[in-house]
Amino acid sequence: MAKKILFPLFAIFLASRSYEILKTLWLIEPSEFKLWTKFMLSFLLNLFITGIFAFTGFAYNTNRLLPENYYRIKNKKLITEMSYFLKLEYFKKFLLILFWGKKKNRLKYFNGTKSGLENLDYQTRQSEFGHLAALVIIQLSVIMMIVKKHYFIAFITTTINFISNFYPVLLQRKHRMQIERIRKIQKRKPTEQHSI
Repeated sequence: MAKKILFPLFAIFLASRSYEILKTLWLIEPSEFKLWTKFMLSFLLNLFITGIFAFTGFAYNTNRLLPENYYRIKNKKLITEMSYFLKLEYFKKFLLILFWGKKKNRLKYFNGTKSGLENLDYQTRQSEFGHLAALVIIQLSVIMMIVKKHYFIAFITTTINFISNFYPVLLQRKHRMQIERIRKIQKRKPTEQHSI
């Protein structure tokens, strides 16, 4: 119950920090920022805006804000080709090294059971919604940066956003493709046993 109050408060705090960064970029000329400051502002803006949706998603079922139809995988070939082209496997390995390599962490999302598969499906939706929302909001912020001629910050922000939010969205869709494949196998098994 506490997280339903505390996590949204964290999200509000991060929203206020994001607003302060954007206000600073609106009021100050690009030439007034040092190179390291530009990198720092880009990194923090990505971190804060992504954090807004992460903390909200930890407390509430935010995936329900999008229709069920959105989460259905319609073009598997496109996702497979994009994953190959963007080397999604390397991103996945990076996440395993960084966090998911620990068995305890992986078991929180999938424990090998049928109910665990349902939980994994839910977690992919939660994660995808959070990263998608952050991706969109950050890129809208980039438009403001371009208007104010903060071109370098806009470029770095977009690059970080692509890696930290687009890649996770693509990864979650790949996960749901695998979940769908497992469900089809589970449905076939009783029929195959009956026919034998």
